[in-house]
Amino acid sequence: MEVDARTVYAAVGGGETFDRIVAHFYEGVAEDAVLRAMYPEDLADSRRHLSLFLQQYFGGPSTYSEERGHPRLRMRHFPFAIGQAERDAWMRHMRAAVEAERFPAEIEQVLLDYFDRAATFMMNRER
Repeated sequence: MEVDARTVYAAVGGGETFDRIVAHFYEGVAEDAVLRAMYPEDLADSRRHLSLFLQQYFGGPSTYSEERGHPRLRMRHFPFAIGQAERDAWMRHMRAAVEAERFPAEIEQVLLDYFDRAATFMMNRER
């Protein structure tokens, strides 16, 4: 069964589920030597922004765009050196966060496929 990304928000139970994914993700980031320096000391805003973005992308409310405008992901991430090591570290934590939810395989695959593409798209350095 193929899952449309725009239906994932409802299929996984809404915003609370994305809040859990993001919380789990940032637990990993907080302890990651490769990624931690890219984030502010207080991760609260980062957590909120990521959760709202993911909710919107996967079919939930448009709160992210209403508050922050167009996502402009590459532009927002360009100041940070993102190479293969950073991409892989980010994916490792996001994969763990998604897998912790124990979604049906089709939902998990839609999420992980998006994160894999997005993580690669953010790369802006060769190293």
